[in-house]
Amino acid sequence: MSEISATGHEPRTCDDALRRAFGFLGKRWNGILIATLMNGPAGFAELRCAIGGISDSMLSNRLSELAEANLVERLVDPGPPVSVSYRLTESGQALMPSLTALTAWAWENLPPSATD
Repeated sequence: MSEISATGHEPRTCDDALRRAFGFLGKRWNGILIATLMNGPAGFAELRCAIGGISDSMLSNRLSELAEANLVERLVDPGPPVSVSYRLTESGQALMPSLTALTAWAWENLPPSATD
């Protein structure tokens, strides 16, 4: 049986899956990295330049975290020269419609930040 709050209504709760999704995607740089990779595979330096303001160590940590979550995969081309790039996995690509809709919503509803 659910609890009734002092206002006489059932307390509101957030869906746990949505809480986990926003917790992970809302973590600094994760959502931005996924959105950047929506345009196709990119190398480390290309990602760093495209995003701006992210340190090499943070970028490396976030890419590892996204790979561990099976959203991004690391591709190694033995070369020569050896090159490494990153691309979205099928699970990462499944986020594209949601991120595209969120981008459209932000353009229509959020004012540009002072740093833009």
